[in-house]
Amino acid sequence: MRGDFSRHTHRPDKQFAAVLAQQGRVQLDAEANEQTAIQLALSRTIAADIIGPRGGPGDGFRITYVAAADGEPAGLDIAAGHYYVDGVLADATRPAAPDAVPGPGGGERVGEPGAPRPWTYWDQPYARFDPELDSDEVLRTFPFVVYLKVWDQLITAVEDPEILEPALGAALPDTAARMRATWQVLARPLGNTDDPVGAFDEWVAGVRPDAHLAARAERPDRVENDPCVLPPDSRYRGPENQLYRVEIHRGAADENTPATFKWSRDNGSVVFPISEIDDAWVSLTTLGRDDKLDLHPGDWVEVVDDVATARGEVAALLQVSEVDLPARRVRLSASPAGQVGRRAADHPYLRRWDHTVSRRGPALSDGALVIREGEWIDLEDGVQVWFQDGGTYQSGDYWLIPARTLGGTVEWPQGATGTPLLKPPDGVPYHYAPLAWITGPTAVQDLRRTFLPLTEPR
Repeated sequence: MRGDFSRHTHRPDKQFAAVLAQQGRVQLDAEANEQTAIQLALSRTIAADIIGPRGGPGDGFRITYVAAADGEPAGLDIAAGHYYVDGVLADATRPAAPDAVPGPGGGERVGEPGAPRPWTYWDQPYARFDPELDSDEVLRTFPFVVYLKVWDQLITAVEDPEILEPALGAALPDTAARMRATWQVLARPLGNTDDPVGAFDEWVAGVRPDAHLAARAERPDRVENDPCVLPPDSRYRGPENQLYRVEIHRGAADENTPATFKWSRDNGSVVFPISEIDDAWVSLTTLGRDDKLDLHPGDWVEVVDDVATARGEVAALLQVSEVDLPARRVRLSASPAGQVGRRAADHPYLRRWDHTVSRRGPALSDGALVIREGEWIDLEDGVQVWFQDGGTYQSGDYWLIPARTLGGTVEWPQGATGTPLLKPPDGVPYHYAPLAWITGPTAVQDLRRTFLPLTEPR
């Protein structure tokens, strides 16, 4: 969750049931968000305990194979309805298109909604597949499994401008964000097997990331801050409280493509909506609220939009070469690759990252830092991270490290001797469920687990 949060305080192991406000006390975003997290975890735990790891009522997410015809590639029909994966609700209810009927004076008015239609593989709401790309086609070779992938995705007003409240004025200040249970229906081969569900579960276990990180704050050898401002024995010596985010940029593809990471002192929440891209020049609809949340020459940024996010595309980070403040535009070190960021309908934006390059630090690969396992890596102001040896990394995995000036520390679990403990990523947790086993154009085995609502006659 790349929102502008002070920290993330929900700890399931503490088994807190509620957050209770006290009179006259300061109200923090973390406490309100913890109450939301407690309630969400409760509802999902109840669903998983009752339903099991996966299941749903009726025809929700029932898969029909659509063979290629008339030059159109093969596809899938996805029946409307609900399905639960690890207690997370995936909702394939498709809004019905309203019918236009004659209105007074010969115009048109919106009539009663028509019958809802199923989603298809090609137009499902949170995936962006291109029929022109062979890599996006439904598999041509049988058999293969069709499966559901579900995860939580933070949506801000940059991705969905309807979140903004027009009554707040022309500036339309950003307020709260939203969390969406995003789903995609995908396909992959599993080989010839008599147990497609078992083979699928084995594949899922193999794609789970196995990376661990530790964090600490160490007092730098040279102290350049004013000792009157910060405690002289501070280990974290940043001037402000921060929520550091260490995120995997690219997992290692082979020995020639190392795994890389990037980091942000603001949880990756510093973004700038794009209005136009002209070669290496990027025009922005707005700049930062102040100098610390703005763009400066030397900053590393990535160009993001709805399509790149849905496809999980990882592009090289680019560096800001020049800032034209009056025109609200920046020149990047290269033109963004492909078509990313060039369509306003896809809500394009720049995301700023805060890592820099030093002689003692990791090398760069495509603008991100190469992971060096088994050693402490400096971020800034005394904050250091350690990647465990032998980790496997997945793009988007992240760890959150709250840093606080008052104690000069970072909030991180420690052992009995004060040694920082290794933690798996804080996210993103993905949930998977098999939907169908397709062995031929007319041979579709339903792998869903279904149940009737309690009020349905048996």
